[in-house]
Amino acid sequence: HIFHPCFSQSRRRLVVLIPNEKVVITISHLGYIKRTPLSEYRQQNRGGVGSRGSATRNEDFLENLFYATNHNWLLVFTQKGKCFWMRVFDIPEGNKTAKGRAIQNLINIERDDKVMAYINVKDLKDEDYVKNNFIIMCTKNGVIKKTSLEAYSRPRTNGINAINVREDDQLLEAKLTNGENEILMALKSGRCIRFPEAKVRPMGRTATGVRGITLGGPKDQVVGMVCIDRPAEETVLVVSENGYGKRTYLNDPEDGEAVYRITNRGGKGVKTLNVTEKTGDLISIKSVTDDHDLMIINKSGIAIRMVVENMRVMGRATQGVKLINLKGKDQIAAVAKVPTSKDEEGVLEGEDGLLEGDASNEVAELD
Repeated sequence: HIFHPCFSQSRRRLVVLIPNEKVVITISHLGYIKRTPLSEYRQQNRGGVGSRGSATRNEDFLENLFYATNHNWLLVFTQKGKCFWMRVFDIPEGNKTAKGRAIQNLINIERDDKVMAYINVKDLKDEDYVKNNFIIMCTKNGVIKKTSLEAYSRPRTNGINAINVREDDQLLEAKLTNGENEILMALKSGRCIRFPEAKVRPMGRTATGVRGITLGGPKDQVVGMVCIDRPAEETVLVVSENGYGKRTYLNDPEDGEAVYRITNRGGKGVKTLNVTEKTGDLISIKSVTDDHDLMIINKSGIAIRMVVENMRVMGRATQGVKLINLKGKDQIAAVAKVPTSKDEEGVLEGEDGLLEGDASNEVAELD
């Protein structure tokens, strides 16, 4: 792949010749990626049984689903703080049931590095778009960094440094924002901070960033960051390592008062989960709506999928309810917000790429 803007005239002509058709990009938990023409997904009425959306290995599942066009870009961020580009039409094409190709085979990622985030970008040549959108990144040690999308508008074959990650740190999350989002960062110790994106000034690509949240101690670390665009619609979902979890409103739906109070960045935050010996440490924070599913993976290799809509919304400082029963000393290894079952089963072609079908709980034992 030749991504440098100084590529040959033949490459430029090729881009023009490739139809800018609508596609669905799917990425599995283990990093298998593919694109499928939207036309392959037949339209279904609500409540339909759907059709098989992707063939993954037993220990894998669909984690990311993007609605894009062939001329869009996919930005890939790694644990070491590097950013790589992929043109959507360069992503291997496959039918609905194809597994796709491993992302490591498509970008020049180092052997000891790991992909942490994918961001779908519409147009890197649109001046207004790249100047008015931002990439926000956070690290495990509580550093946060905001950079204009314009800094990522000149693709390079071997990628670039998106953030200067210190030796004892690593990139955890990267999100695309519009400059007006709200940021939530959560700690293993059960605390969470909420502040406006405007509190983080834009800085250059090579900068290290600024403090987003203060850790509770030498063993504490950030477990996740979420960017909120619609505070009235989204809820915060937190999960602990012993299987406890809950959903909480950002603002009280009755009086509009903030459940997670808005503060300056760099503080200690407020309690988001009452961490006890019974619950174990906090391991995940996600922003969810009733239209999401949750995939929970245990260290023993069990994956449980549940519908977020069925989870009761609770108070901020409670310990939550038991989401899954763990056997013996088993603990939760990872939590992923995934497209609903209906998203995987049928696509309704529309402005937002909304997906139709039926959702259900499922349990699978992994190899």
